[in-house]
Amino acid sequence: MLLLSAVWCAALQAQPPRPRSFPAPAPPSEPASIARAPLALFPTRTLWRLGLDAALTAEPGFSGDRAYFAIEGDRLAAYDLEAGALLWLVSTRTAAEPIAGGGLLFIVEPDALTALHKADGSVAWRLPFAEASGTRLVWDHGWLIAADAAGAIHAYRAADGELIWRREVGARVNARPTLAHDRLYVPLTDGRLLALRVETGAPVWERRLGGAPHEVLALDDRLYVGSVDNYLYCLTAEDGGTDWRWRTGGDVIGLPVADEKRVYFVSLDNVLRGLDRNNGAQRWKRALPLRPSGGPIIVGRALLVSGLAPDVRAYLMTDGTETGNVAPGGELAAPPHVVHGDTIPTLVIVTRDIAKGAIVTAITRSIEPAIVPLGPLPNPTPIPPVAFP
Repeated sequence: MLLLSAVWCAALQAQPPRPRSFPAPAPPSEPASIARAPLALFPTRTLWRLGLDAALTAEPGFSGDRAYFAIEGDRLAAYDLEAGALLWLVSTRTAAEPIAGGGLLFIVEPDALTALHKADGSVAWRLPFAEASGTRLVWDHGWLIAADAAGAIHAYRAADGELIWRREVGARVNARPTLAHDRLYVPLTDGRLLALRVETGAPVWERRLGGAPHEVLALDDRLYVGSVDNYLYCLTAEDGGTDWRWRTGGDVIGLPVADEKRVYFVSLDNVLRGLDRNNGAQRWKRALPLRPSGGPIIVGRALLVSGLAPDVRAYLMTDGTETGNVAPGGELAAPPHVVHGDTIPTLVIVTRDIAKGAIVTAITRSIEPAIVPLGPLPNPTPIPPVAFP
């Protein structure tokens, strides 16, 4: 027997080794686009908090992971939102929200339109601007649009401030204009919505709604815009015709938002709604415990709504179920801003404080699991003692 075993082992060693084969990896349980989607915001933790030691004099401007605060004392401060660190501080007075784009920061001073370098706040160019008060700025793809209080639209080359065209529209803007594709959509206080060509300012079409329109959400061949006549309108981008409209119990305010299936908006009857993007059918609605002050904000698969209350509420986009709330501990001084990270979003909230001026708080998702105290197991089964002989 020992002789046979030795012969068998020798025969195996003489054979070349067989290649090892491994099974193919199993396909992921969900699409990669879903697997890489950012985590939900809740549960939350405070990332950092800082006091600006001064009150805001204009709405703050946000651009990605940077924030720009116009504060008392004719100062403009730039902060890194990842660390809450001051980047630079310059002396200037701005009457409107700073707008960033193309490496520049655009501000409206009392008598000039000014571009600062985002890196250090130094002046890139400055143009005299007679109608500075009430001016609204928009930047996109190298275009800088300024809508002044006198009812004129100015289009500049953002890189050097050269005026490309100017057009009188006969009324003041009611909300920030929207740049999309080759169009500029301008909502006016007299109830008109204008579509102008970006390159020339030439009119494409004009549509009069039942009341003054707010900001326009431009998607593909459709536009979504709320109005003070209690309607959300879906218009065709080609000619401004009404595709459908939905009546609410109050003014539809702010900028609507949308995903692949639905469009979401708030109205002053304190309701958040989700409508079908194509036909306007209402998929769900949710009564709000606050009076909204602006449109909803998308964070992951949830909608954030803020208003005249010291907290921010979150609702699922699928059915409007409330999924959490953030209480920053003071009255909101500006709409929240979301920094969309690779996997974890950060929510930046600015509140007012009598002693410390504006307070900026960064809130992110808490990854650590909640600590649960240990307790006895339910229905324990006693183990009988073992008798030894």
